[in-house]
Amino acid sequence: MARLSPVLPVVGPDTRFQPVYVGDVAEAAEAAVTRAVDPGVYELGGPAVLSFKQLLEFVLATTARKRLLLPLPWAAGKILAAMTFFLPNPPVTADQLESLKTDNVVSDLAKREGRTLEGLGLAPRNIEAIVPSYLYRYRKAGQFTAPSGMPE
Repeated sequence: MARLSPVLPVVGPDTRFQPVYVGDVAEAAEAAVTRAVDPGVYELGGPAVLSFKQLLEFVLATTARKRLLLPLPWAAGKILAAMTFFLPNPPVTADQLESLKTDNVVSDLAKREGRTLEGLGLAPRNIEAIVPSYLYRYRKAGQFTAPSGMPE
């Protein structure tokens, strides 16, 4: 959407996320199978907690795109979802809106009980170390412009 539209609607800009690298999740799964770990539900999150707006700003900065982030009230988001649900790739769905009402972060209880990546002895990688390597292709000149900090 950021490639096509000069404006990005943002419903739930303050909803918090804790992005986690899939490689870290795979290491956690391996640890659960190969080591003696306490049974239970593990909550896996990266080292940083970011708002939805901050995540969008990071993606825009990484892809070198300038877009207006337009905060929308929940009601406007519902209207947008209802008007575009029939599209093959709607910009937002009712289910996505519902999920944006709840923060998606590791709970304090999981942290206290050690049911996290750190509790498994793993060091989660931050998005700055991983995401630019696969978002670079969405820059204006595509793969031919390397993001800052990456080799040309």
